[in-house]
Amino acid sequence: MSTALQPSSQPRLASHVRLGFDRARKQYMLQVPESATVLNLTGATTLHLCDGRRTVAEIVEKLRDRYDHVADDDVANFLARLVAKRWVELGGD
Repeated sequence: MSTALQPSSQPRLASHVRLGFDRARKQYMLQVPESATVLNLTGATTLHLCDGRRTVAEIVEKLRDRYDHVADDDVANFLARLVAKRWVELGGD
């Protein structure tokens, strides 16, 4: 498993990480042992697409179908930060 994010990387949530929706707060949450991070809708959508089969390039294209002004670098930086925290794993390189 590589830790260098490439357009061909296939990101997926690490096995100890859960993406959930807090109904009371109406917010998406990224849950890891002993902490939780609130996500905006774009971040949650990005992580929903991280299934270990889609590449980063494919995820960017899917996001562009849904949102205006999606920058490759923004998606890559978001995922790279989560890879650095070991919340997202990469395959496919």
